Amino acid sequence: MPHVEIKCFPGRTEEQKMRCAEEVTKAITETMGCDASSVSVAIKEIDKAEWKDKVFDPQIVAEEASLYKKPGYTCD
Repeated sequence: MPHVEIKCFPGRTEEQKMRCAEEVTKAITETMGCDASSVSVAIKEIDKAEWKDKVFDPQIVAEEASLYKKPGYTCD
C-alpha cells in the first residue's frame, strides 16, 4: 500500500496537482508492481518562508539516509 506525500510551494492549480498524482500513481504501479487502487497520493502546500523549518531540516536533512533522490539545493 504505497502512500506518497508531496510537499511543494503554493501556486499549482488543482488540475496540475491531479495530473501529478496520476503520474506518480502510474510510476508507482509500473515500478513497484502494485494496483493503482493500492496507491494514495497527498499534496501539501508549504509556504516558502516555512520550508526550511517544516520540510528541509526535519524531513530531508534528518532523514537523509532514506532519500533515494536527494535535492540539488541547500537551505543555508
